[in-house]
Amino acid sequence: MTVPATGWKNDLLLALCATLVALTINAVSGFPTLRDYGADNDSMLRLVEVRDLLAGQSWFDLHQYRMGAAGGFVMHWSRLVDTPLALIVVAFDALGASTATAERAAQIIWPTLLYGLTIFVLIRASQRFAGANVAMPAVILSTAGLFFLVIYSPGVIDHHNVQLLLTAACLWLLMEAPAWRPAALLSGICAGLTLAVGMETAPYVAVFGICAAVLFILDDKERVTARGFGLGFAGVASLVFVATVRPADWGVTQCDAFSSFQFAVAALSGFGLAIATALTASTARARLASMLALAVVVAAVAIMFFPQCLGSPYAAMNERVRTYWLNDVVEAQPFWSVAVHQPKLMAARYVTPFIAILLIGLQLRCRRLRREEILAAILLVVAFAVSLWQVRGSTFSVAFAVLPLSAWIAKIRLRASAAPSWRVSTGIVMAWLISLNATWAGVAVAAQSVVQKAPQRINSDPDHAVTCGKPADFRDLAAMPATTVLASSNLGSGILMFTGHRALAGPYHRNVGGNLAMLDAFMGTPDAARAVIGREHVGLIAICRGNTEEISLGLDAPKGLVAGLLRGDVPEWLELDRSTAGKPIEIYKVR
Repeated sequence: MTVPATGWKNDLLLALCATLVALTINAVSGFPTLRDYGADNDSMLRLVEVRDLLAGQSWFDLHQYRMGAAGGFVMHWSRLVDTPLALIVVAFDALGASTATAERAAQIIWPTLLYGLTIFVLIRASQRFAGANVAMPAVILSTAGLFFLVIYSPGVIDHHNVQLLLTAACLWLLMEAPAWRPAALLSGICAGLTLAVGMETAPYVAVFGICAAVLFILDDKERVTARGFGLGFAGVASLVFVATVRPADWGVTQCDAFSSFQFAVAALSGFGLAIATALTASTARARLASMLALAVVVAAVAIMFFPQCLGSPYAAMNERVRTYWLNDVVEAQPFWSVAVHQPKLMAARYVTPFIAILLIGLQLRCRRLRREEILAAILLVVAFAVSLWQVRGSTFSVAFAVLPLSAWIAKIRLRASAAPSWRVSTGIVMAWLISLNATWAGVAVAAQSVVQKAPQRINSDPDHAVTCGKPADFRDLAAMPATTVLASSNLGSGILMFTGHRALAGPYHRNVGGNLAMLDAFMGTPDAARAVIGREHVGLIAICRGNTEEISLGLDAPKGLVAGLLRGDVPEWLELDRSTAGKPIEIYKVR
């Protein structure tokens, strides 16, 4: 028996209630992610960008002048995420709130709003996937799954939560397209926006475009869907390009940020898809020919004009930066590395998506999948494949796993209501436990307690944050006259957010000069470090003794400056500020 899906108003109310519960939990616990930012460098630097924008830095100028070597470097982020945060700060400022209060409001309101919207979208997509009322399991699984992903916690204002919302919305709207005509256009708009926010979602955007084209090839009734998606995708890409890229840079190609490359591919493929659906005859052969021709044209343009963007995104990265930074960033690690070194993270991020894929596979053995199921299955499999390459893909696969898991639980509940028994009741309980990623994280922790833990290195995962992430840790540093500070890369964003200083190093792949200078100084002998410090006009050195990055550098360069400072060997040209001795951050003044 099929139970009708609930209406959007009911789903919105469920999402609102779930969001309020999560917000209450955070408030009662004192907003822990605001008390201690840990290694959430992106959120700290995002707020710095918003401050710079409100202080008068040009909309088109993405330079981070206070980080890196002299002159700073250009960030690869999008102003699209800065804008709503800046608007919230301005609104609270207009109401008479202090700057600190306005910023805190933005840090709470923005991720909470995204959290509620993502829950709503996942509920709606789950209803479409199941073709039945699965609102209750969907709201519980999505609320729990997103909560433990941490990317929606108050204070987390980087772009990952925005991208997950837009990607999930793109899937849901593409599923809705046959029943609601504007959905295809809106789906294309979401695809274009998530690509503009960051290149991490490029694989999913490509999948959406391919799905729209294949749907058109297989069924002439999907002509309107493909046309709407193409127009939305190309249209919003054109608007974003004009709105966020200064005219002088329209011909500049940036592989890691929205630029002429992404715009050209989006405009050509989107408008090409729309034109092909309007001009192609209704035969399947004609539709296939037109889509193949479009694919050849897009591929030819990319190969001829943007070949540098078709290789590995990290191919040109400096090898030392790769070794001492990228190789220790957890979100950039492959599955096998996470499985060995972070079993809790592996269990929480990989098990439920794998189970969801198995459920879809079992369903496929019994019958043909419906259109909505096929779309969700394709995106889930792609997200899981991406997560095997880099763990950051698991953010998406965990969220998309909610769809088949919700349908599975709802099916067992229907069976229980039709023929109650202790076996079916036990099955419901087990299904709930199996579908929650928190369950698997707990199993991993229990198993890990009896196994020797592997040594940890620096990373950016909230579960393994470095020390010196509290605002109070930077109080002494903030009180000193502004200068350039030499510190480990994972302290860079905190220095910018909590003090008026410049930071030489920061965990960003474009900050090559600053990060190499930090490595040269910290791993070089005191004399070599002195030369780097003079060249970069460093006035202070900040040491966080609990920072695993500094420990790692010290182990690899036992005669280097940072190893000596950690041992208490201070060269004569440095002077420890005695008031900071024994504190989380010890400060050394350059004589």
